[in-house]
Amino acid sequence: MTGTTSCTPHARSAAVEKQHFREAFKASAATMPGIFAWGLVAGMAMAQSGMTLWQALGMTFLVFAGSAQLAVLPLMAASAPLWVIFLTAVMVNLRFLIFAAAVAPHFTHVPWFKRVWYGYFNADVTMGFFPQRFPAETLNQSEGKVGFFTGVSYPNWCAWQSGSVAGILLASQIPPSWGIGFAGTLALLAIMIPLIVNSAALAGVVVAGAVAVAAAGLPYRLGLLLAVIVGMVVAMIVDTVIDRQKTKDNS
Repeated sequence: MTGTTSCTPHARSAAVEKQHFREAFKASAATMPGIFAWGLVAGMAMAQSGMTLWQALGMTFLVFAGSAQLAVLPLMAASAPLWVIFLTAVMVNLRFLIFAAAVAPHFTHVPWFKRVWYGYFNADVTMGFFPQRFPAETLNQSEGKVGFFTGVSYPNWCAWQSGSVAGILLASQIPPSWGIGFAGTLALLAIMIPLIVNSAALAGVVVAGAVAVAAAGLPYRLGLLLAVIVGMVVAMIVDTVIDRQKTKDNS
């Protein structure tokens, strides 16, 4: 009886994590076709950029950041300065630093090496679902968070990589008339629009889109970098104003 009793908490914890994994998988399943399509576009872009097969495969598995990959590929093809390529990738991916800061307090009970592992899988889709399921009020809760996080992030990674690898291998077989690039853009919009969950996010998206269009003529696609920076700044300013207004109303 003693052995059975000692195993009960572990078995219960495992069951809770599996339950949350299934919950997350069901919640995010509708985004997977769009992720696959976007990965397909990124894979085709890498294959058509002059990279070798192994370079393209290495990039998709090591970088795992479609927006950054698509942002730097034209710069690499145009032989842009290394600092421009590096800075563009950093700025486009800067949002992941914000994502990590938002998620990290929920995983203080997890060993550091596992947090590093989970950090690799952190993505836009994950941040679209995880904070909704586990808001800041649940910081003291530990059960179910790993299961839910992996239930979104692991299928997302598989969908992205399968699409990306397919794009790399089949780029020469897919005719331009299919309009895969446009389809990928529509798929990305279908994924991202539901993730605009508050006024700050909406303001950042609107401003970033406007800046991207206005600055489209800048060399080395610096307009994209500028749009990311301005959009993030606007979103943070709006979020700060909203928080101050709520504090003022509650006082």
